[in-house]
Amino acid sequence: MALIDELKNAQKDAMRAKDKLRLGTIRMALAAIKQKEIDEKITLDDAAILAILTKMVKQRQDAAYQFDAANRADLADNERAEITVIESFLPQPLSEDEINALIEEAMSATGASGMQDMGKVMGMLKPKLSGRADIGKVSGLIKARLS
Repeated sequence: MALIDELKNAQKDAMRAKDKLRLGTIRMALAAIKQKEIDEKITLDDAAILAILTKMVKQRQDAAYQFDAANRADLADNERAEITVIESFLPQPLSEDEINALIEEAMSATGASGMQDMGKVMGMLKPKLSGRADIGKVSGLIKARLS
């Protein structure tokens, strides 16, 4: 089942259950997806939708951190609840061992030996890691191995 269909079905279920938080969060996600489709005049595939959902999680993490710093625990808790809802549509995150194995596989497949090969390794890993790992952290792990 396509991710957009999962979101729409979850929206209907949240309406039936009268779960306002889940319904509001799913509606926000669907609105962000629709906005991107209208802006770019395309139909998004699952990878693009995952990227939008991942971005939404990061935005909410930043907001929760700022609310905590401002002593607004009520708003921070709301952001964290929205993160939980959004993450339910994301694939399971990869463990550190799985990430390291994928890095090793990509480095051996590309024959990476130095920093000049960073782009090749990242290009090979990005589709496999999309929505399942923090690309910035993975990049740091690759840099450490190549230097």
